Amino acid sequence: MDTLLWALAVLLVLFSCLDVWYYLRAAATLIRAWFQPHVWDVTGEQTMGGRVLPHDMDLCHMNNARYLRECDFARLSLYTRNGVFKALRALGGSIVVGATTIRLRQALCVGKAFQLRSRIITWDDKAFFLEHRFVSGKDARVSAVMYCKQNIIGCSPDKILQFLCKRKVECPEVPEDLQHWINFISANSQALKSESGMDEKSK
Repeated sequence: MDTLLWALAVLLVLFSCLDVWYYLRAAATLIRAWFQPHVWDVTGEQTMGGRVLPHDMDLCHMNNARYLRECDFARLSLYTRNGVFKALRALGGSIVVGATTIRLRQALCVGKAFQLRSRIITWDDKAFFLEHRFVSGKDARVSAVMYCKQNIIGCSPDKILQFLCKRKVECPEVPEDLQHWINFISANSQALKSESGMDEKSK
């Protein structure tokens, strides 16, 4: 009985302090991706299936924050299958989200099935730029599109791609709408630096 009470107490503390379900699903996503076929095209599109569950709901449709959460899991699968995580470990680097933006086009209601299509679009000397598309319905309607900038720390996208492909990989052309977003990120970063006086300190 005492053991059961201790176990319940530990679970209570864990669920009170941590998003336990997030970590459980992240682990399940990594394990599943590990056993799926390797994707040799680093920029190739990968698809994950999903469905809007009751705990995802916000006024009968998927909560805005859940879209970003689903994209987290999609990137875990993407980087496991295309080898980016493997390259990061070998090169001593790490990866972190630097910016995201999402456009919601059509609500995903409870019970609705969708596909989350993810791919690396392009990169620069410091970051990968990804696209996530939520596609639903028989007509493959795009319900939402998210862009994500993933900053590489300790190495670079070029080094990762050379490690995986054993050759220099040319950077794909940047789509016009993505370029506008990249320009916004750069301008906003510069404005915040000026606001905090970092520009003056760096002179």
